[in-house]
Amino acid sequence: MQPASLLLVEDDVPLATLMAQAMRRDGHEVVVLHRGDVVVDHIRAHPPDLLVLDVMLPGMDGFEILRALRPGWTGPVLVLTARGDDFDHVAGLELGADDYVAKPVLPAVLMARIRALLRRARPAEGDPSRPLRFGDLEIVPGAREARGRHGPIPLTDAEYDLLVHLASHAGEVVDRDALFQALRGIPYDGLDRSMDLRVSKLRAHLREHLDGRSPIRTVHGRGYLFVVDP
Repeated sequence: MQPASLLLVEDDVPLATLMAQAMRRDGHEVVVLHRGDVVVDHIRAHPPDLLVLDVMLPGMDGFEILRALRPGWTGPVLVLTARGDDFDHVAGLELGADDYVAKPVLPAVLMARIRALLRRARPAEGDPSRPLRFGDLEIVPGAREARGRHGPIPLTDAEYDLLVHLASHAGEVVDRDALFQALRGIPYDGLDRSMDLRVSKLRAHLREHLDGRSPIRTVHGRGYLFVVDP
C-alpha cells in the first residue's frame, strides 16, 4: 500500500509510542500529538490522510474535536474507545468517525483497520471515473464527491463509500451483513447498530441537498434499498 500521512492523537505516551512504531513499520509518516486542544489547528494547517483519535484527551476531548472538524474536513477518522463502551462507539460515529477500535488493541488489528480505511479513501487504479446520475444526485468517483442540485454534498469518507455501495446496487436490497463485509471488513454480529446510524446520517445529508428526498429506503427485516425513480 502507498505510504500515507497519519496523525495519531493519544495522551498515553507509552501506548502512543507503540502504535506509532507499528504505523511507521508499515511505511507511513506519523505525527503524534498528546493534547486535544492543538488537533484542529494542526489538521487545518497540515491535513493528514487519516486521523487516529483517542476519546479521552486533555484540553479538548475527541468528541469536541470531531464536532469542530466535521463537515469541513472529510478525511477518514479512526476513533480509539474504551473497551465495551457502547456510548463512545455510537457517539463517535454520530459525530462523523469512520470506524472505531477498543483499547487495548493489538498492533496487527490497528493496522488492519487503518489499511482498510486508507483503501476506501483512495480510488483503486482502474476504477471507473464516469459520474453516476440519479435525478438530482450525481456521484463523481474520480473526485470521491457527491453533488446535489445546489453543489457538493458534505460527506465523510465512510458516508461516501456507503452511498457508492448502495448506488452500485440500485434496485437491489442490500442486507446488513453485506454492508459490514464490504465497508468494514467484518461480519455483522446481529447487534451492532453502527451501520444503521451511518445510513441514517447519509439519508439526512441527502434529504438536505435533494429537496427533502432520499433514494435510500429501509426494507424492514431485510436491509436497505437504493431506489431509482422512474
